[in-house]
Amino acid sequence: MTQPLNADALNQLFGNARTHNFWKDAPVSDDVLQAVYEQTKWAPTSANCSPARFVFVKSPEAKAKLAPALDAGNREKTLTAPVTVIVAADFEFYEKLPYLFPHADARSWFAGNAEKIASTANRNTVLQGAYFIMAARALGLDCGPMSGFDNAAVDAAFFAGTAVKSDFLINLGYGDAEKLFPRSPRLPFNEACQIL
Repeated sequence: MTQPLNADALNQLFGNARTHNFWKDAPVSDDVLQAVYEQTKWAPTSANCSPARFVFVKSPEAKAKLAPALDAGNREKTLTAPVTVIVAADFEFYEKLPYLFPHADARSWFAGNAEKIASTANRNTVLQGAYFIMAARALGLDCGPMSGFDNAAVDAAFFAGTAVKSDFLINLGYGDAEKLFPRSPRLPFNEACQIL
């Protein structure tokens, strides 16, 4: 039986974790980025479809490519982040199902069914993006997930000629906790939940 995480681990993942907008001048190594993905990939998706694709925007050239797509209010915090992750969905994910889900003909469940492809790709990409945030926090990184950008411009710059489309961005690095604003409230259990 799996044991619950201790309070320190839970606080690192949830209780004390915050969305960061300001970053320390500390790089994030490629090895750390790979380690985050290596944890993320094990988390479940429907039929193990794994449609998320992650583009790590680190270099000045890549940041310059991303910059025009950012809303004005998101530009500075994104361009000063050590890494910005484009979380995107591969709408041809089902082509990999013979490898990812070999015990059934799962490819046939999707091929030619645009509505099912879209709903499955979108739902599971967001799920994998959330797993990515938890993995990044578990490995000591801070995150700043956001929308507030022109998806079509990002897709043209980074995914032209492919079946991949951006969903959201995650700024990644080591946050400057001194510049956090007070934490916003959350809904209490009885307003957000039901036990039936």
